[in-house]
Amino acid sequence: MRLVIAHCSVDYVGRLTAHLPPAPRLIMVKADGSVSVHADDRAYKPLNWMNPPCSLREERFAEPQEDGAVARWTVTHGKSGERLILTVTEFLHDSSHELGIDPGLRKDGVEAHLQELLAEHITTLGDGWTLVRREYPTAIGPVDILCRDADNATVAVEIKRRGEIDGVEQLTRYLELLNRDPLLAPVRGIFAAQEIKPQARVLAADRGIDCVTLDYDALRGIEHEGTLF
Repeated sequence: MRLVIAHCSVDYVGRLTAHLPPAPRLIMVKADGSVSVHADDRAYKPLNWMNPPCSLREERFAEPQEDGAVARWTVTHGKSGERLILTVTEFLHDSSHELGIDPGLRKDGVEAHLQELLAEHITTLGDGWTLVRREYPTAIGPVDILCRDADNATVAVEIKRRGEIDGVEQLTRYLELLNRDPLLAPVRGIFAAQEIKPQARVLAADRGIDCVTLDYDALRGIEHEGTLF
């Protein structure tokens, strides 16, 4: 993990373009090659990022350029060719740290079992659905389930025991990342839980995310009255 604090501007060049004007920012370069740019006004969501596979080219200038730049970083996605360009006018901090292999998030027993059961019986979500994989990796953490519907469209599923607004926000961040991958896009989301709060349903609908209520006992094959949803 490389941590750089620098005064910089950021430009994203690709299917969409975005510009961040000069300001002090934290730049994170992870071992998987991903690069993310952060401000000090949010807990975890980056201002902009490039997920792997990507390459980083660093240019250092002997003298400041006309725009004041002392360095320019160009991060290029290996498949789409989209670029993240950082123009640095001052470095405030630059350090590297070896974090090793992370053990990952430990879900509680019911939540982890829900994920396992739904992956095993993915047609619970619809006839003709197929599993891509559980714990699909992204630059900000794994998506519980990545699958394809009957039309072969990609679907990301986030599973909670109790569905609240935070879970919808988490799935939204995953979808933003996944939809940057041309091999997966367009990706839609499903928020699945044993119980989903009304506020979470409203937010999910606003984000274009479907909600599914899961019956733990039904997934385990225990007989009881009622349907799965």
